Amino acid sequence: MTDDTTAAVLAELAALDDPKLREVNRRHGDGHGVKLSDLRALAKQLKVQPDLARDLWTTGDPAARLLSILICRPRAFTVGELDAMLREAGTPKVHDWLVNYVVKVNRHSDELRQAWLADPDPVVESAGWALTVERVAKKPDGLDLDGLLDTIEARMKEAPERLQWAMNHCLAQIGISHPERRARAIAIGERLEVLKDYPTPPNCTSPFAPTWIAEMVRRQGVAS
Repeated sequence: MTDDTTAAVLAELAALDDPKLREVNRRHGDGHGVKLSDLRALAKQLKVQPDLARDLWTTGDPAARLLSILICRPRAFTVGELDAMLREAGTPKVHDWLVNYVVKVNRHSDELRQAWLADPDPVVESAGWALTVERVAKKPDGLDLDGLLDTIEARMKEAPERLQWAMNHCLAQIGISHPERRARAIAIGERLEVLKDYPTPPNCTSPFAPTWIAEMVRRQGVAS
């Protein structure tokens, strides 16, 4: 990929940048001022371009990295590359998109899941829990669900925010997807009260695990 192409894309991102949106995002820990819909529209124009994606990632700019994720080839990355990218992701949105759009579909996802769950950095560990949510919902064979509940029960209450959210999602997913463990998942949520008072907009589901579980079970018609 030529430097001119990368420069042209960066110029386009700069033109799309909205200072007011950037300030709103900054208050939530993110550092970009480009609407996500504009990023997706630009990615649709560019299509998959792995070399450009790598160039955009190396800039360190959050908007460029989000665009990079949308135009990369997820299955092409090695374990080492993905581990390094996660550790330098920087902002929550880049972190989330990298995990959900790239790592989850990479052949090394479960290897990384296990490594990240054991990582001392809570932000890295949160990525391991996010990947575990995927396994709980879609490929639970081989997972120690009771062990996961034990860990959540012991650590979630005092976990840093991003790790706490990821553990809470895993707790809710176990309760939603596995009826035989639903009562315990609800009991853990009720006892810990994590996110119980989180402000939830009308017509949205509360992230409080007992409420989340009950609502998703109702919607899906899952057996109680």
